[in-house]
Amino acid sequence: MKKVLITGGAGFIGSSVVFALLDQGITPVILDDLSKGRAEFVEGKVFYQGDVADVALLDRIFAEHPDIDAAVHCAARIVVPDSVARPLYYYRENVGKTIELLDALQRHGCTRVVFSSSASIYAPTPDARVDESSPVEANSPYARTKLMMEQVLQDWTRGEGAERQRVISLRYFNPIGADPRLRSGLQDLNPSHALGKLIEAHTNGTPFTVTGVDWATRDGSGIRDYVHVRDLAEAHVAALLRFDEVIAEGAEDRYRVINVGTGDGTTVRELIAAFEQAVGATLDVREAGPRPGDVIGCYAAVDTARELLGWQPRRGIAEGVADALAWRAQWAARLDASRFPA
Repeated sequence: MKKVLITGGAGFIGSSVVFALLDQGITPVILDDLSKGRAEFVEGKVFYQGDVADVALLDRIFAEHPDIDAAVHCAARIVVPDSVARPLYYYRENVGKTIELLDALQRHGCTRVVFSSSASIYAPTPDARVDESSPVEANSPYARTKLMMEQVLQDWTRGEGAERQRVISLRYFNPIGADPRLRSGLQDLNPSHALGKLIEAHTNGTPFTVTGVDWATRDGSGIRDYVHVRDLAEAHVAALLRFDEVIAEGAEDRYRVINVGTGDGTTVRELIAAFEQAVGATLDVREAGPRPGDVIGCYAAVDTARELLGWQPRRGIAEGVADALAWRAQWAARLDASRFPA
């Protein structure tokens, strides 16, 4: 594996995958429209600014890089409440444009695809633990776009003219942290997920709100599987390097789902306690009802990733919190310097 196309490679997860690829000597060819991603994350790299559904641009990329071995599709709109408010936008951006991308990949003979899927598609289970065979029940337009894209990808591998196409869908749980060398991280200083809101509350001295306190968990708050973004990125590299072992060319079943998490569940209240311990301060914590599209959550069974990819998480919540805090401090200073140059 020498060269990989990565869509959304200037975003939080995509840029983490880019650096993990570079660290393995693999050249990423990055496609990102920079609507959410940051130009700083792709400086000095092979980068094309544009839309994943831009057929002319995709043709140009493959003309200039005919040696692309695989594609990693990370580009997507991901904010759950926003998807509830603007469902058509999410279906168009996430599903419609993916179809155009897949058509281009097939035309150019790109037969290996790693897809960024989501644990948000799982149905609640009695113990919140899910494996790849657990029932699915997407409860927001965002989650439904991920489920639809999985269905599209699976059908694509079975369709006429797609006899060589193979797909590994990595179902992400909840990424936290930043690149450990602080080369990239969350580009938004005020993200909508729980750890981002904790950092915002700590930084600004504002309350942190637990949204949903009556879930059927050990303390009433939602449960999540918080996986360090570097571990998540390394799972992509493992999927690429072992792709032909996971799905051999000519295999009858050319679509495979793999969970990528830690294997442990952490409630929101437990995340708060871990964060307070990390920063040595107590937060002002409030309670509220769940937001539109919120679910109880789940955590991963990761046996498949261990067996097929030889991958397992190596970093815990404490490291994720520490890296996220270090990144935010560095990123905030960098943004201030760009606004107010000396």
